[in-house]
Amino acid sequence: MRLLLDTSAFIVATTEPERLGRHRAALEDTRNERLVSAVVGWEIAIKWHLGRVDLPEAPQQFVVRHIERGRMTPVPIELSAALGVADLPDHHRDPFDRLLISTALQLKVAVLTSDPLFEAYGVEVLRFDRGS
Repeated sequence: MRLLLDTSAFIVATTEPERLGRHRAALEDTRNERLVSAVVGWEIAIKWHLGRVDLPEAPQQFVVRHIERGRMTPVPIELSAALGVADLPDHHRDPFDRLLISTALQLKVAVLTSDPLFEAYGVEVLRFDRGS
C-alpha cells in the first residue's frame, strides 16, 4: 500500500501514534510506502512560526528527523498537483489539504487523515478519530 500522510497524521504519528488506532499498523508496516508531501513541512513550519503547533524542536529538525526515523518518503510539490487544485470541487477550503488531495489523486495513493472532508474527493482514506 502507498499511503500519504496529511499534516495532522504526521504530527500524531510522530508524537502520539496510539491515536491512529487501527491504522497505526498500516503506518508501521515497512512494506507500505509512507509518503510525506512537502506540503506537510510547509504547513508545520507556518503553524509553528505562528505558535499554533507545539513541537519539541524547530520544524527543520523535527520533520526531517521523523521522516528519516519512520523511513518515510518525501514527496515534492509538483506543478501538476498545484494546478490540479483548480479542478477540485469546493468541499474543502483549506489550501494545504486541497493540495494534499490533488497530490493523492495524481499519485493514486490512500491518505491517512482525521479529516472527513477528504472522502468527498474520491481518494481512498484511512481516517483516524481526531478526538481520540
